[in-house]
Amino acid sequence: MAKLLVVATGNPGKLREMQAYLANSGWELILKPEELEVEETGETFAANACLKASQIAQATGQWAVADDSGLQVDALGGAPGVYSARYGTSDADRIARLLRELGDTVNRQAQFFCAVAIARPDGTIALESEGVCRGEILYAPRGEGGFGYDPIFYVPEKHLTFAEMSRELKGSISHRGKALQALVPYLGNLR
Repeated sequence: MAKLLVVATGNPGKLREMQAYLANSGWELILKPEELEVEETGETFAANACLKASQIAQATGQWAVADDSGLQVDALGGAPGVYSARYGTSDADRIARLLRELGDTVNRQAQFFCAVAIARPDGTIALESEGVCRGEILYAPRGEGGFGYDPIFYVPEKHLTFAEMSRELKGSISHRGKALQALVPYLGNLR
């Protein structure tokens, strides 16, 4: 019988994405209760992932998984970083702000970073992992898919932005995919 793992998100899309990575792990993922909100007060992605996993686990009495991720731009000293989602009021607003701040900067190197944490029902952290996808920031958005900064995040080896990639291709190279895949070998030991 599959073990339940509460995902610290209200986003069904993120739940489906995580379930795809953990498909044969023996865990069934469910969304957190809607009324449970955890404020991201950590100063790092790892701190926020641990905070969310721990609080959701304690509140539900179940195993919980959480991630925190964002874009880090080299020329901006790693910004927007943990503030990626709060960098503007909409995806278009966040992209416009980032492009404005970068201006004509020649160094467009950047990375998407993701930290994932799994907490026991008592809130203690059982597993943590991280994933990184390097790329560069374009001068203008390209592509219709994805969300967030995907239209300006270009992966040179694939000659595509995240927004131009199929869901499968993006999943195979993305920061979240790498962080989740790193957990898979250890999930069987958590029973």
